[in-house]
Amino acid sequence: MRTLLRAFLMTLLVIVGQPFGIAAAQPYPSKPIRLIVPFPPGGPADALARLTGEKLGASLKTQVVVENRAGAGGNIGMELGAKASPDGYTLVLAPAGNLTVNPSLYRNVPYDVTSDFVPVTALAVVPNILVVHPSVPVKTVGELIAYAKARPGQLNFSSPGPGSGAHLAGELFKSSAGLDMVHVPFGGIAPAITAVLGGQVQVMFAGASSALPHVKGNKMTALGVASLKRIAAAPELPTIAESGLPGFDVTSWYGIVAPAGTPAEIINLLQSTIASGLAQPDSREKLAGLGAEPMGNTPTEFAAMIRSETAKWGKIVKDANIRVE
Repeated sequence: MRTLLRAFLMTLLVIVGQPFGIAAAQPYPSKPIRLIVPFPPGGPADALARLTGEKLGASLKTQVVVENRAGAGGNIGMELGAKASPDGYTLVLAPAGNLTVNPSLYRNVPYDVTSDFVPVTALAVVPNILVVHPSVPVKTVGELIAYAKARPGQLNFSSPGPGSGAHLAGELFKSSAGLDMVHVPFGGIAPAITAVLGGQVQVMFAGASSALPHVKGNKMTALGVASLKRIAAAPELPTIAESGLPGFDVTSWYGIVAPAGTPAEIINLLQSTIASGLAQPDSREKLAGLGAEPMGNTPTEFAAMIRSETAKWGKIVKDANIRVE
């Protein structure tokens, strides 16, 4: 009797435990991956997230669901990602500002980049271009610097808002060249560019995809690229670094991070898969349409990049006394 009872109990344990054993043995990924974008649909971050999700999902044979959670300069979506389970099924597409600028810009940031996230890879970089309204009689960066120095406080530069990439680029340009220009913030990239097109504001740093169509239409004058190397979309345009301000580098970039504690083997799988997807010809073509260039660096390289940029922009924010509540 005892033998039969023991056999029955062992069989029951096998039957009950079997689903859990199978579930534990399931390879990653075994369900859809959520990719949080801390900005609204329609912008470059959203477009890049959908391209990344498409390639990642196809390679890993799973669905990648893009979830837009906008608000508070991206802090709402970042906080949501920071609090997610570190199982590899929640990722965040983070613009450079959310990883390197917001911690200095906002008094209360609801996440800690170092302790709440683990870097996966930098996806793409979007070069910025220094442009002026055609009424400003300059054709080079050097000429603009001389023109502005002769007119302290008379030139304005626009941005989508306080603490935005365009704002910080303008502040870096001012400090690097020793200029006195006035920042004019707007409620988005479209009105900021419109103000330059209309001549209400004379100067702006704008993404290549936003600026070049107006440059080609002779509605803006491009003076230089704010990256350390020239860009394929406008190879004739010199860099600001080679135009008299050595080391000047202001590029907008986007990366993928995961909640801290996500297993290293999953992070490495995600990085290699994303990097391979970015390298495909159709991905490069789509990125070029966004004015972007693919990256795909390793988690270690991405972590070093975040540290370097955080120190750089933290100083700019402090020196310019920029604060956003």
